[in-house]
Amino acid sequence: MGWKTLDDMDLNGKRVLVRVDINVPVVDGVVTDATRIERIVPTVRDILAAGGKPILLAHFGRPGGERRQNLSLKQLVPTLETAFGTRVRFGDDCVGIEAETAAANLGAGEVLLLENTRFHASETKNSPELAAGMAKMGDVYCNDAFSAAHRAHSSTEALARLLPACAGRLMQQELSALEAALGSPKRPVTAVVGGAKVSTKLDLLGNLIEKVDYLIIGGGMANTFLVAQDINVGKSLAETAMKDTAAEILSKAETTGCQIILPRDIVVAEKFEANAPTQILPVDQCPEDGMILDAGPETVAMITEIFEKSQTLIWNGPLGAFEIEPFDAATNAAALKAAALTRSGQLVSVAGGGDTVAALNASGAAKDFSYISTAGGAFLEWMEGKTLPGVAALDQ
Repeated sequence: MGWKTLDDMDLNGKRVLVRVDINVPVVDGVVTDATRIERIVPTVRDILAAGGKPILLAHFGRPGGERRQNLSLKQLVPTLETAFGTRVRFGDDCVGIEAETAAANLGAGEVLLLENTRFHASETKNSPELAAGMAKMGDVYCNDAFSAAHRAHSSTEALARLLPACAGRLMQQELSALEAALGSPKRPVTAVVGGAKVSTKLDLLGNLIEKVDYLIIGGGMANTFLVAQDINVGKSLAETAMKDTAAEILSKAETTGCQIILPRDIVVAEKFEANAPTQILPVDQCPEDGMILDAGPETVAMITEIFEKSQTLIWNGPLGAFEIEPFDAATNAAALKAAALTRSGQLVSVAGGGDTVAALNASGAAKDFSYISTAGGAFLEWMEGKTLPGVAALDQ
């Protein structure tokens, strides 16, 4: 990778334009979850410690190019000041004379937060003119928003090409974790891919079967692959129209040397509701009125055995309908096994995606994974092997 980090930059006395993701939930002007703000603290503090002046660029919500008071970043200032432990000044725009004046007057040890970049419609069009206006306020560009790196926007792509550019600590951590998982991983490499639909993860599956040794498929997706093998899945969620595509993926995996793992036994219920009566059955014995809602214990044993002989694990998506008990059992058991192996130093484990993060948190396994990405779309596109514009722009 050709990207630089804060350690490669001379920051003393420099104004550092930092693209961050602080798109946090706010209710009645109060931040209800400051996780994204907390994750950018190391970058801001390191810039301050090096004598730099952090100027934060960020989007908030989807204002569609209009100034909307309820989507102003000004309401985040108190939370930012608490997190950074220093004064945070606010600029009423992200370009223009007032913003430039605020940047010029920023004192040592202070942070400047500029207004929502998406108040300008040209931001999402990757406008060179908007980027040039932003560049006037900085000497160095730092991208610490991996979660926005899959978008070619003025503040994530065009701006990076106008100033000496580097990755912030969160971006650095994310890229390093993903490089360890897919770029140059220790083998064997295992991927867990779950979720409802094959159709939403075709690019992901196509990329992974060329890069991993074991591909464990769970959730509703697994049912579609069972259908492709002419196995009856009763009333279970399955994309029957994707049957041929699933069969092609199975066939291609044989040529790439990737072993696809599907359920051997299943947890079946007639209704998808909490504590519904269930049966554990062989995978080919789902009743016509039954729904497959989780993988069975024999499948979990097979998965944990694969984890034990793996050195790298990538996880995206649950193994069952984890939101409701008892259909979280397979996901929880597999996650806790991965966490234990990671804790003992046997496994490098990287996970990402909204449902994945929720499932790993619910199981109690998240704290022991090597890295958990909250980036959503950017994490998925990286796993799909796509070039992320915000990352590529740093590689100058």
